[in-house]
Amino acid sequence: MLVRVQPGAKKSEFAGVQEGRLRVRLAAPAVENRANKALTAFVAEALGLRVTKVTLLSGETGRQKRLLVQTAKEPDWGRLLS
Repeated sequence: MLVRVQPGAKKSEFAGVQEGRLRVRLAAPAVENRANKALTAFVAEALGLRVTKVTLLSGETGRQKRLLVQTAKEPDWGRLLS
């Protein structure tokens, strides 16, 4: 899953799709890996998964990231965006 992250937002929320990437605003700051941990926890909670089922594959230091979401079926991304 491709994600574009905006750390340091007022609240954590999904913010639509931009250039084929899911946009996520995170309340966590981009220091000491806090935003990355918050991202995986936020996505896992939104999908009803354990945090260990969402893994950051790339983009540790940038805004554009790639996540691996381990589920039995494809998540309903449209429900998350509404």
